[in-house]
Amino acid sequence: MSVVQPAAERVRVTADPDWYESAGISLGVRVGNLIFTSGQAPIDAQGSTVGVGDFEAQARQALANLSTVLTNGGSGLADVVKATVFVTDITQQDIFAKLRAEHFPDKPHLAESFVEVSSLADPEWMIEIEAIGLVR
Repeated sequence: MSVVQPAAERVRVTADPDWYESAGISLGVRVGNLIFTSGQAPIDAQGSTVGVGDFEAQARQALANLSTVLTNGGSGLADVVKATVFVTDITQQDIFAKLRAEHFPDKPHLAESFVEVSSLADPEWMIEIEAIGLVR
């Protein structure tokens, strides 16, 4: 005998304003007790790039956006289980490690990939962060 589980409902996670609405993508999607975020860029609520040329300022903004999306979906930075960080300069890893220590709990450590890419969607962006968060 096999048991068929019902499919989990996909629920769009948004913000007001939703800085990705015009791109036709969701800030995040909640499925069951997990939230999957889109890559969060260093932009303000109106879509303008923050901290042009300043990696730390851009990383802080991307983390703030990530926090907003996770919180709006019923999670938070403390509940991130996996993050993927895309950067245009891998030598910024030490700066991000400092910010990670400020924003994420020490134990248990989250799973993370830190990846250098040749460019992001906007040439002024130096970082983009996507994550999977647990809804408690």
